[in-house]
Amino acid sequence: MKDVLKIMLNGAYTNFKRILFASDRVTDMELRNAILTGTVEPDKKVEEKACIGCGGCANVCPTGAVTMKPLQNPVKLKDGWIKTEVPELDPLKCVVCYWCHDFCPIYSFYEESGTIHPGNVGEFHKESAEILSEPIKISQEKISFIAQYLSDKSLLSENIVPDTSDIKTGMALDKVSKIKDIQDNINEKYDKDAKRSQELHKDSSDSGANDDSNEGGE
Repeated sequence: MKDVLKIMLNGAYTNFKRILFASDRVTDMELRNAILTGTVEPDKKVEEKACIGCGGCANVCPTGAVTMKPLQNPVKLKDGWIKTEVPELDPLKCVVCYWCHDFCPIYSFYEESGTIHPGNVGEFHKESAEILSEPIKISQEKISFIAQYLSDKSLLSENIVPDTSDIKTGMALDKVSKIKDIQDNINEKYDKDAKRSQELHKDSSDSGANDDSNEGGE
C-alpha cells in the first residue's frame, strides 16, 4: 500500500512540475522562442533565384493559388530570355495538387528540384542560367504538352535533343497527362455550383418578398 501511495505522490509531483515549470518538455528551444516572440517564419515555397519566370506554375494552378509578381530588377538568364517575374504561392488557396511543381520546367525538363513547392521548396544549389544551357532529352510530344502552359511557347526549344527511346522523361509528366481535362472539369463544376447558389439565393429572396406581401394584405 505504501508503494502504491508513493507512486501516486511521485506521479502527482512530476505532473505538477510539468504544468507549472514546463519540466521535461522536449520542444525545440529555438522554435519555442520563435513562437513566444511571434517570429515564426513559414516554410519557403518558392526559390526565386533559381526560378526562370516562365509562368507555367501560375497558368496550370487550378485554384489560382499561384500568381506572378514582377521583379523590380529583371534578370537576363540567357540570350533571348529575361526573367521579369517570379511566382508567389498563397497557402490559403493551395489544394496541394503539386501541379505547379510538376509543371516547373526545371523539374519536368531537367529533372532538378522544382523551384516551387506547395510544402517546402527546400535548398537549391544550381544556377538557373547554368541549367538552361544543358540539353533536354525528352520527347517532343511531352515538351509541347508542358510548353503550352509557359509564357513563351518556344522557351528552351533550342536545347531539345532527339530521343527516340523516350526513356529519360520527367516522371511528373506521366502523372499529369490529363491535366487539361481535370482542370476543365473543376472549372465546369465551379460554374455549376455558382449558378446553383445564385438560383437558391434568388428563390430565397423571392420567397421572403412574397411573405412580406401576404402579411401586408392581412
